[in-house]
Amino acid sequence: MFVFSIKSSKLKIALTAFAAVLAAAAVVLLINRGKPAVSDNAISLKASNASERAAFLSQFGWEIEEDPAEVAEVIIPAEFDRGYEKYNEIQKAQNLDLTPYAGKRAKRWTYNIKNYPGYEGDSGTVQANILVYEGAVIGGDICSTELDGFMQGFDFPTKNAAQNESTT
Repeated sequence: MFVFSIKSSKLKIALTAFAAVLAAAAVVLLINRGKPAVSDNAISLKASNASERAAFLSQFGWEIEEDPAEVAEVIIPAEFDRGYEKYNEIQKAQNLDLTPYAGKRAKRWTYNIKNYPGYEGDSGTVQANILVYEGAVIGGDICSTELDGFMQGFDFPTKNAAQNESTT
């Protein structure tokens, strides 16, 4: 049996442990850089495949047509104009923020909604847009394709809110 011992000061051990913790923290930060932050009671932002995107929307009560109406690659502007600032306000209201993705390419998945209050029979009139970056939802909206349509966050509207939106 071999016994191997090394004399080391407590200071060297403490410095080595500190360096290891610091290196581990750096690795975690690099891995999660650019990913949306999610709290324990938050919704799932997974969207790497069709079933995850459908599940994302169903968390809010939306029923969608299985096949997307459109899939497009979009570039989040490097600098937001007034219109994009307003759009990002919708994102921030739903605990999302497009600012960290400025200048990045994302995919926009558009689905026809089948159960928007007041529009249940009008397939294609109300759509869900989901912005996906590296398999996670980073933003999106629910909107009407009508001339004087509306745009809102993902939350399912109350009946009164839906009636007010359809009259504006």
